[in-house]
Amino acid sequence: MIERMTKYSFVLMSGDAERFLKDLEGLGVVDITRSEKPVDARSAKLAAEAEACRAAVRQLKSVNLESDPDHGKFSPSSDGGIDHPLELFQEVSAKMKTLKGEIETARKELEESRVWGRYDREVIDELAARGMMIRFYRLPKKSYDPSWETKYAIKEIADDGKNIWFVTASDDPDYSFPVEELPAPSKDLYEAEGWLADKEGEMIACKGLLLSLKDYIPSLGQRGDKAMAELQRHLAEAGSGKAAEGHITTFEGFAPSSEDARLSEAFDAMDGIYYIKETATKDDNPPIKLRGNRFTRMFTVLTDMYGRPEYNEFDPTPYLSVFFLLFFAMCMGDAGYGLALMLIGLFIRKSEGLGNLSGLVVTLGAGTFVIGLVMHTFFGFDISQSAWVPFWLKKCMVTGNIAGFDANMVISIVIGIIHLSLAFLLKGIYATRKRGFLGSLGTWGWTLLIVGGVIVGGVSLTGVLSSTVTKWVIIAIGVISALGIFLLNDIHRNPLKNIGSGLWETYNMATGLLGDVLSYLRLYALGLAGGMLGKAFNDIAAMTVGDGGFGPGWIAFVIIFVVGHSLNLAMCCLGAFVHPLRLNFLEFFKNSGYEGKGRMYRPITNKQNQ
Repeated sequence: MIERMTKYSFVLMSGDAERFLKDLEGLGVVDITRSEKPVDARSAKLAAEAEACRAAVRQLKSVNLESDPDHGKFSPSSDGGIDHPLELFQEVSAKMKTLKGEIETARKELEESRVWGRYDREVIDELAARGMMIRFYRLPKKSYDPSWETKYAIKEIADDGKNIWFVTASDDPDYSFPVEELPAPSKDLYEAEGWLADKEGEMIACKGLLLSLKDYIPSLGQRGDKAMAELQRHLAEAGSGKAAEGHITTFEGFAPSSEDARLSEAFDAMDGIYYIKETATKDDNPPIKLRGNRFTRMFTVLTDMYGRPEYNEFDPTPYLSVFFLLFFAMCMGDAGYGLALMLIGLFIRKSEGLGNLSGLVVTLGAGTFVIGLVMHTFFGFDISQSAWVPFWLKKCMVTGNIAGFDANMVISIVIGIIHLSLAFLLKGIYATRKRGFLGSLGTWGWTLLIVGGVIVGGVSLTGVLSSTVTKWVIIAIGVISALGIFLLNDIHRNPLKNIGSGLWETYNMATGLLGDVLSYLRLYALGLAGGMLGKAFNDIAAMTVGDGGFGPGWIAFVIIFVVGHSLNLAMCCLGAFVHPLRLNFLEFFKNSGYEGKGRMYRPITNKQNQ
């Protein structure tokens, strides 16, 4: 649900603004209206510093020099303390990037120089000054003509069996040779080896500095937090209003109403601060803080992908959590894959980047395991007829047909109808909250027609109501709904306009609602496709075993089984994530009237934890 907010308006002397913002950081719950982008040179500098510290910490944590090929050649390079670790890290990182390219170039030049060996460049330059040119060549051995040795001054340098390297010497100004000349080596062998050794030595020294900088990860993190806190204060102050020729500063902020007593006591104790407290309304555009239990909080990340609700909207997270879990499990449709997801969720629990998603992955895996058992599929095997499965569990499995259609397909459609009915019911409830009952009669007309029709139809199928009673109830629902849809959709408007508006809305509803319901067939189709693909991998793996007996066939069986189901699990996860999101974001949110244009609650704090 949406946390109720209290609006605070502060008036203080401009000189007290910095101290006031620091006090708000300590309280940690007040969201100050501020710009989210650097607005001047100072904020740009603070943002760049905070990001640089965050990047340095991230990169230093990922450094693993124990597996480095130069391990053992370097050691921490700081004798005492490093005064400016961030600047040193940036300098070392830039230098290592440059050295990496230089080392690659040096290795290439060394390979090119190795075949020519050692030679005295000064001698070659002196000969050139006297008119004697030394030229370098390389040819495939089969293209080398031995008769050249009688016509030219040739010296063979190397022969690897495929190519021949050689040089010629000539003082003839009209010299010509039927082979394209190579550029003279820039370095001889010793020079190339020395250059490479120098660059590798510089790289080792940089790695030693990098090893020293790992000890400064905490201080870099603190510096980043400090820069971000200063940036928050600066942006908050930059977004403030000034009056009385700049001598008075006003701020506007929001905090959860549950913090009213603590904040009032704190603000009363502050010198030179005057504040006004009032209950926030939608017109104030307060930030949105969602409050939920341990289960629904895991799915808040999905709500934020679409957008947080406005202050007078409903929190979709409780509904999204239940139906996304159900839809995901149905799209996966395999109990074995559910177990695999639970193991993956436990594995990433301590991961720095993915640890916060561990609970969600485990929950989705548990749901997939349960639904997979109901759909009687375990790693592509149909377990509904397996002897080892308990009888009571088989009774819970969905098999066979309903009204001539596959039971799982019918269940997908029924779940879709329930999902959309809930959306229309929520639309009616929150339309009443916004516009009152009389202002939402049109919405209630559609809600009564659709939800009432579904309920009456469902009850009728059970045989509780006779066909005659069902007919009259449907007629009554249709008449009452028509009044709201065509005549009372806007009680302040001309009835003829209401009829036209109702006809247009009826056209849109008739053409869109059927498509929305049929969209839920994807729950059945994805589960079926994943199960069939898993079964195909099982069949292929089983072909490698042959007549039985332990042998190479079993090794192939294990490889095909593991690789095949790993690929199928990855593809199923992708589909099971995207399509349930679509069903919630498009079908459910559209028919419930949810817009999701609210802004996130981000209080000013000592640490960047939002």
